[in-house]
Amino acid sequence: MNHHYYANLEEQYGAINYEPLDVVLTRGEGVWVYDIDGKRYLDCLSAYSALNQGHVHPKILAALVEQAGKLTLTSRAFRNDQLGLFYKELSDMTGYETSLPMNSGAEAVETAIKLARKWAVQVKGVPQNEAEIITFTGNFHGRTITIISSSTEPLYKGDFGPFTPGFISVPYGDITAVSRAISARTAAILFEPIQGEAGVVTPPEGFLKDLRIISKQQNILLIADEIQTGLGRTGKLFACDHEEIRPDIMIIGKALSGGFYPVSAVLADRSLMHLFKPGEHGSTFGGNPLGMAVARSALRVIQEEHLIENAAMMGEYLIDQLAEIPSPLVKEVRGKGLLIGIELKPEAGGARIFCEKLKNRGILAKDTHKHTIRFAPPLLITQSDLDWALPHIREVLLNQ
Repeated sequence: MNHHYYANLEEQYGAINYEPLDVVLTRGEGVWVYDIDGKRYLDCLSAYSALNQGHVHPKILAALVEQAGKLTLTSRAFRNDQLGLFYKELSDMTGYETSLPMNSGAEAVETAIKLARKWAVQVKGVPQNEAEIITFTGNFHGRTITIISSSTEPLYKGDFGPFTPGFISVPYGDITAVSRAISARTAAILFEPIQGEAGVVTPPEGFLKDLRIISKQQNILLIADEIQTGLGRTGKLFACDHEEIRPDIMIIGKALSGGFYPVSAVLADRSLMHLFKPGEHGSTFGGNPLGMAVARSALRVIQEEHLIENAAMMGEYLIDQLAEIPSPLVKEVRGKGLLIGIELKPEAGGARIFCEKLKNRGILAKDTHKHTIRFAPPLLITQSDLDWALPHIREVLLNQ
């Protein structure tokens, strides 16, 4: 059976809500994946940064298998012997006093929104049903109705209204616009320290610090969505660490389970998190022992194998090498650590064409917002891996 057989099955029996590159993968190891014909590819997407630890990391796999043979799910109606350990280890690693595990990133964002709204009513004194959250143009926080209500991307909203009220959108990187949008009803500012889905858009230097200052001055919660950028992707534990700020609420996911199992979490200090009371929020699978055992192992791999430090070194090397490619079609190379975007000029005809050519050369990357190629390989990538890929990337950018 060739790749057309599998592609036809997807298109005949599945929803057509993605437009993947025409490759059918069947196996992965480290930074490499293999298609059904045995061809090898360098994974430069990492499942949107869910695979910081690489494909099928043996230590995480061992934790999954061991826990799967003992206990997989209890619901939160009962305690299990993995959840408390996860709480403590995540707190020790991040410095936040408490966490609330969920499954998907979107669930974690919804959790943070609910927590911020409850804080606004019970602590700040905003009238019920009037709390507002400031968000930014170009944001991507997920695809639930409430989350897309804050989006400025027409494709994400389309015919899915009516939308959830309570969101105020301002230009990303514009601290003056943030200040003007604040009112007595403002509960929080929700932001991405780097906007991945918008095309690896980085804000002006100092913008995150300014957000932290203004939020404290105005008694507003600061919520960082680090689902893509967190857990080492940008060469720091969190992308916020580049400007040495500590948000009130931190949202993480994706790499929290190393690609083995859906796990996300909301981090906050005790005084804020304990506003939730029993029965107000939860998930049948959130905090399950299988997910927690996997997440604990995934966190250990990040620390023990120095993936954050490697992301910083390899990211700097890759950015420098990409920036030296003298292609007239390249508008800008930007990013931090191993979250890198190559924005192409409009006359290049779109990034999808380049991603298809890279695929033919054994490199899997993803186009985003039409004109940007995103490079986000697993954090255990080596310089020799990059040196193998760079000539192919140069050829594609120079000989389109």
